[in-house]
Amino acid sequence: MPIRSGAEYIESLRKRKLKVYYLGQLIENPVDHPVIRPSINAVAETYDLANREPELGSAHSSLIGKKVNRFLHITESAEDVVLQNKMQRRLGQLTGTCFQRCVGMDALNSLYSVTYEIDEKYKTEYHKRFIDFVRYVQEENLVIGGAMTDPKGDRSVSPSKQIDPDLFLHVVKKTDEGIVIRGAKAHQTGCINSHWLIFMPTQRLEPGEEDYAVSCAVPVDAPGLTYIYGRQACDTRIVDGGEIDAGNSMYSGQEALIVVEDVFVPWKYVFMCGEIEFVPILVDRFTAYHRRSYVCKTGVGDVLIGAAALVADYNGVGDKSHIKEKLVEMAHLNETIYGTGIASSFLSYKTKAGNWQCDSMLANVCKHNVTRFPYEIARLAQDLAGGIVVTLPSEKDLRNPETGHLLRKFFATKENVDPEDRMRIIRLIENMTIGRNAVGYLTESLHGAGSPQAQRIVISRLMQIEEKKKLAKRLAKIKDLEEQVKKATAKIT
Repeated sequence: MPIRSGAEYIESLRKRKLKVYYLGQLIENPVDHPVIRPSINAVAETYDLANREPELGSAHSSLIGKKVNRFLHITESAEDVVLQNKMQRRLGQLTGTCFQRCVGMDALNSLYSVTYEIDEKYKTEYHKRFIDFVRYVQEENLVIGGAMTDPKGDRSVSPSKQIDPDLFLHVVKKTDEGIVIRGAKAHQTGCINSHWLIFMPTQRLEPGEEDYAVSCAVPVDAPGLTYIYGRQACDTRIVDGGEIDAGNSMYSGQEALIVVEDVFVPWKYVFMCGEIEFVPILVDRFTAYHRRSYVCKTGVGDVLIGAAALVADYNGVGDKSHIKEKLVEMAHLNETIYGTGIASSFLSYKTKAGNWQCDSMLANVCKHNVTRFPYEIARLAQDLAGGIVVTLPSEKDLRNPETGHLLRKFFATKENVDPEDRMRIIRLIENMTIGRNAVGYLTESLHGAGSPQAQRIVISRLMQIEEKKKLAKRLAKIKDLEEQVKKATAKIT
């Protein structure tokens, strides 16, 4: 039976047998672990949104002739790509964190077109295999995690020149039945909360590095996979700090190191194996999709702007002009991110395979904005919250009969504001700007989907500077020197 709700999704995770380590301990039951569960709740929200707001969270798939979760949909129009962004912003608003499914969605859509073009050149069967896989996950309504980033080792040399070849995922064996892969994928968002993982190469490759040009799908509980859960700021507050101190006790993000130790993959789940010239195409298309997917940060930004406005109201200064100016600046930065991301989606074009690919230039501009603007939004939120955002006593002190009445007395503001509510909103701001969910809102904004220089390289490549020079020359009536030489030579001859 396909998964139909967030509750059913959570139950589906219990059927898996994963090897997960956190704080040096093997976690027998990740689903109910108090640190991990909020990240699972965030993924569950992607199922419930599809039920509550089907026009946003789902789409009609021509592959199976049914409605599917939008995270599993292969885009069939530019509007489909736009609706991905609208869905992402909405989920950011609902969870205040990373809901962990964008990488898988972007992997599905980029591989759809690339497998088609590999088959077109080499007469392989990757695209057919891939369509069969997509139909399967759509029918079952599964969570797909994408895994692209390798540990990379020494950045100054290519994968084959590393001291340890396993620093990049690679094929170590091929048989008639399939391939065996080894290596690792780092910083992988939501991997433990997925049903399947799609591995992809992370960078351009040199001739002789064909074994690193591999893309395939693997169940999360495949033999040979080990997950080491990433530590996040204030992540144990949900265990020992109480509901208030967690800031956002309902939802969180998740990252982990995936260790791949001789994992066998049947050929039916292999979508690239050795075609190095298609690696940069896959990387470019995936990163374009994924960089404009960072409009999800604007949904989180909406929550943070609301929290900042609320704390100003609680402090009795919400109507002051300088407070309003700071809120306007926060909104301006947030909408600038959204504008470039959704513009990239509006300008999508149809690929040879038939799905739609977003505009790469605007996608990279969107992500480059994301590497900067959330930090300023967070700074302004802390400005409006005040120094108490980092000095607030704990919930245990609030509940203690010896100290609780003192906190209520000295943290009181306006007559109609409960000091506990003020503490709750301050903790939420802390959570989003320096606490657990700052991982997804700030650091991930900087380094996720490629660090800032990666976007600048693409922008430099796509900026058409020579064409812009020609536009300027025309209006300045500057004749091209080469043209003048040609005309003079023609006259002489």
